[in-house]
Amino acid sequence: MNQLSFGNIGVLMGGYSSERDISLRSGSGVAQALAGAGYAVRPVDITTSDRVKIADLLKNSGIDVGFIALHGRGGEDGFIQSILENLDIPYTGSGPAASQKAFNKITAQTIFKDAAIPVPENFYITDGQSVDFKDVFSVLKKLPFVVKAACEGSSIGISMVHHPSQWEGALKDALAFGPYVIVEKFIKGREVTVGIFDHEPLPLVEIITPNPLFDFTTKYQKGAAEYVVPAQLPLGLTEKIQAIALAAYDTLGCEGFSRVDIRLDESGNPYVLELNTIPGFTETSLFPKAATQVGYSFLQVCEKLLDSAYAKKVQR
Repeated sequence: MNQLSFGNIGVLMGGYSSERDISLRSGSGVAQALAGAGYAVRPVDITTSDRVKIADLLKNSGIDVGFIALHGRGGEDGFIQSILENLDIPYTGSGPAASQKAFNKITAQTIFKDAAIPVPENFYITDGQSVDFKDVFSVLKKLPFVVKAACEGSSIGISMVHHPSQWEGALKDALAFGPYVIVEKFIKGREVTVGIFDHEPLPLVEIITPNPLFDFTTKYQKGAAEYVVPAQLPLGLTEKIQAIALAAYDTLGCEGFSRVDIRLDESGNPYVLELNTIPGFTETSLFPKAATQVGYSFLQVCEKLLDSAYAKKVQR
């Protein structure tokens, strides 16, 4: 499709989650790329969680398609997708059901386990209550643990427990983001991420950090992490990891694009940590980095996602 065929492209960004600033960066990158290529772009900054106000904002914006660059709550949990569907506005990425499943790491990992997709050994907290260390240790049996807020992204609300004395603080930090917490056995080894684009796995990106966790500071502080694209792994292992990532994508019913985060243990066995339905989308983000390895420019990635948005509307 050409620039005129898309009409007014609303780049939805900002939002009300803890990832607002990251979303503004992603949205600005997309808007600049599309506007620079002659598309009619209308940046839409979401500043409220009120469903009616958001629907009114979208209706009054005059957009014909939504390019979702919202991260975290309100963007990756099916909320904005359901509003856009009610307004009959096509949009990029996965639908409400897949988004909801992926956003809650407990739900996603339960689905993965049922589908025989490998995940770290874990312990779930779903009622916002404090849990004794000994109860978690009786399941995971070995320190360190990784404690995560189950419904947050960008490595927010995550910490490691190396000693029982750290448990209460780590749990309190995670519960500050909601009642759902996932505790995982730490996988010592390497970390890679796999972009899925138009149902095809992209080259692996290896994330190398001085810290055992790829946390928020490491992720967004310039120079704090090194990214190797493509990851230097044997071909057979690379293909195995890509197949697992694609299986995770298909099992949740994702569409358009996603990014699957995976840890490899010291024997090279892969374990799926999570799936991000709207990964970071600046020109230096990991998904676009991987896409460039197979010949897609940042602009071409944006255009292909817009094509898929219209294709979904036609199918409906």
